[in-house]
Amino acid sequence: MNRVPPGGLTGGDQDRIEALLKSMTWDEKLAQMQIVFRADPAELRRWVRAGVGAIFWPRSAAAVNALQRVAVEQTRLGIPLLVGLDVIHGQRTIAPTPLAMAASFDPDMVQDTARLAAAEAASGGVTWTFSPMIDVSRDPRWGRAVESFGEDPYLNAVMGAAVIRGYQGDDLRAPTSIAATAKHFVGYGHAEGGRDYNTADMSEHRLRNVYLEPFRAATAAGAAAVMAAFNTIGGKPMHAHRRLLTQVLKDEWGLRGVIVGDADGVGNLVPHGVAVDLLDAVQQSVRAGLDIEIGGSLTDDAGHALLTAEQLPVDRVDDAVRRILSLKARLGLFDQPYVPEDEEITEPTRRARAEVRAAAVRSAVLLKNDGTLPVTLHGRVLLTGPYATSTDHLGAWTQPFAAPAGSIAQELASRYPDVAFTVHQGAGFYDDDPADLPAVAAAAAGHDLVLVFAGEPSSLSGEAASRSDLRLPGRQEELIRAVAGTGIPFAVVLINGRPLVTSGWIDTAPAVLEAWHLGTEAPAAIVDLLTGAAEPAGRLPISFPRGTGQIPVYYSHENTGRPATVRGTMRQEAVDVGLVGPGAVAGKYTSKYLDLELGPQFDFGHGSGYTTFRYVNARLSPGRLPLAALGRGEQVRVSVEVSNTGGRDGDEVVQLYVRDLVSSVARPVRRLIGFARRHIGIGQTATVSFKVGTEQLGFWDAEADPARFVVEPGTFALYLGGDLHATHELPFEVV
Repeated sequence: MNRVPPGGLTGGDQDRIEALLKSMTWDEKLAQMQIVFRADPAELRRWVRAGVGAIFWPRSAAAVNALQRVAVEQTRLGIPLLVGLDVIHGQRTIAPTPLAMAASFDPDMVQDTARLAAAEAASGGVTWTFSPMIDVSRDPRWGRAVESFGEDPYLNAVMGAAVIRGYQGDDLRAPTSIAATAKHFVGYGHAEGGRDYNTADMSEHRLRNVYLEPFRAATAAGAAAVMAAFNTIGGKPMHAHRRLLTQVLKDEWGLRGVIVGDADGVGNLVPHGVAVDLLDAVQQSVRAGLDIEIGGSLTDDAGHALLTAEQLPVDRVDDAVRRILSLKARLGLFDQPYVPEDEEITEPTRRARAEVRAAAVRSAVLLKNDGTLPVTLHGRVLLTGPYATSTDHLGAWTQPFAAPAGSIAQELASRYPDVAFTVHQGAGFYDDDPADLPAVAAAAAGHDLVLVFAGEPSSLSGEAASRSDLRLPGRQEELIRAVAGTGIPFAVVLINGRPLVTSGWIDTAPAVLEAWHLGTEAPAAIVDLLTGAAEPAGRLPISFPRGTGQIPVYYSHENTGRPATVRGTMRQEAVDVGLVGPGAVAGKYTSKYLDLELGPQFDFGHGSGYTTFRYVNARLSPGRLPLAALGRGEQVRVSVEVSNTGGRDGDEVVQLYVRDLVSSVARPVRRLIGFARRHIGIGQTATVSFKVGTEQLGFWDAEADPARFVVEPGTFALYLGGDLHATHELPFEVV
């Protein structure tokens, strides 16, 4: 196969695109600038015959080929179709949800699962996915937090780039590659009140330093497309936000791909109150920089333009069409628009199942453990909670044709036939589900172990699934307390799509495993983790609040002028751990809630495993650098030795944070700038190293015009360890 050159297009491709563009009518240009959905097969065929540029996947390779033949053989110019689909965390074989995979702190694994999804989707004719979602998500009331990589800009950037590499591979023309879409640009995860589609207003400083950063990384990683968000920024809906869509995304960052609207996002300008009707909304969006509209609002299904050349700038339309044709060329569609129908993957292979099972294991987080886990299964074991028998493990944003998961009860029974398992659900997911808590408590007395499988169903997370109360739904908290009251050893497994408030029961549970929605192989992975066949070594990519009213609570907050003490400790102890500055004041007049402990229930980066680790010999070289040297690309090397001091092999997630002690603007108390997941055997030691330079030490000066990335002279603190409360602090100076 001929590799595509770095620019993505050969000279022949470019000549073809310019020739096509020159020969296209106005109607044909506008037809290319839309993707249609909500169309039945007959309507879809009319749209394709009329020259529409993109369609949603018609559910099989044969159906894709049939429509591509219409586009290629029955239209004047024979331009092939883009075929889009929401391939979020799997096509047939479902991997853990994105939030769960972020907990793995393993970008290589994330890239591999995206590659698997791309191969399955591409085999059916899909050429374009609307993923990854890299919205920084600091409000777990927002249901789409499940589709994100959590609260941290750096983690979102790293994982998003990994997904893009997985989908697109080294060459978009490869038969296993599909075009990636970074979404939602921008600020969607900052929606007020965590309510989906809501306003997301913020300062330019926060926009630049938090919410834009993952998209800058996605653009640098070569994302083929970016999707506009539903929200407003500064009162301007993103679908009509020319400054951000064109001036930042295209002009400043050099996006070569397309900007696509979200479903009905253009039409939403009317209820936003900034457009008088749909055609006005289309004009504003295209002028702002949108290249493809989802819905079919630029032409009718006969291909007749609904707007004239006087209503839309010709050069802007030509730019959009050129980008669309370029993407089709980069995908190789002009040379090979069809897919081999007999090679379509319609069910998981054994290898695919093994891959997502391993991913599920690596995504789980051990929240607490007094030694109860791992368990040795023998005698009589009671299984309770709605997830004991539920098969709802795939999570939000999966398609109906995805491979289903079984239940945990079935998995346990099949793998441990000599153990007497009793299943008593005890409580359901909802308040009106039947519950029999006394019966569960009574049954527990006759068992050696109780395993509680609690959580929220997939329908309670995802798009349009915001929640105002993040406690376990239904009577599940009561169920856990009832089991705790029996005195029988027990452990809790949480299966959910977002952080939950656990304060009503967490202190009663000796061991809690956060298992998220782990996909097709979830039951097998969960049993592996409970029994010690696998090690839980994930870390939280998003903080778990103590109460819903505490939200947003995230680790990389600013210190404020009156920082509170940390979890009841006195001022000097708070200063010592680096979470508040030397100006911290103990007492009433500090930034806190009177009725809640300071800080989240579980911090970002929290997690443990079944073994222990010791950090020694942390060092950096050099200890200071001139500002000019940083500007030339010189870096600081930071390293630490990590030893496995426990009784079994295991993984450790080494985390590196930075704090700028004095700056011209208030900076976060800590900011993640590096991480590495390492497998270390019993008694072994691994040296883990990082490089720190301009990207890690600087910030965006939003007051400059235009905004510029700067590093200021001064003292920095680098923190190395296995969680946010790092073991080692290393001072570093920029002079």
